[in-house]
Amino acid sequence: MTHPVHRITGFERVAPYALRLRFEDGVETVVDLADMLEGELYGPLRDPFVFARVALDSEVGTVVWPNGADFDPAVLHDWPLHKDAFAAAAQRWKSRMTARVAENPESGSPRHP
Repeated sequence: MTHPVHRITGFERVAPYALRLRFEDGVETVVDLADMLEGELYGPLRDPFVFARVALDSEVGTVVWPNGADFDPAVLHDWPLHKDAFAAAAQRWKSRMTARVAENPESGSPRHP
């Protein structure tokens, strides 16, 4: 099984949690990550000021955030094929966090709204 290799060459924010991405093969797509922003890694990106700190890591060819969050550029390249699976995973993370906080309110992560 081969994994396609794609590189993001540029981006712009087009909505609070959406990015227009340009790839090395000429493909340009908009990815809205709003439904993805849950869990320890991606949850902090719900803060619009944190999300706005997105940058292009030209060495690996993807978008990154200062907290270490990033996405595989091949997944972003073919986002329509992957977004439902990522949204479902985000909902599982959210459900687990909600259950954990309900069981022990002091266990909630202070970084996660």
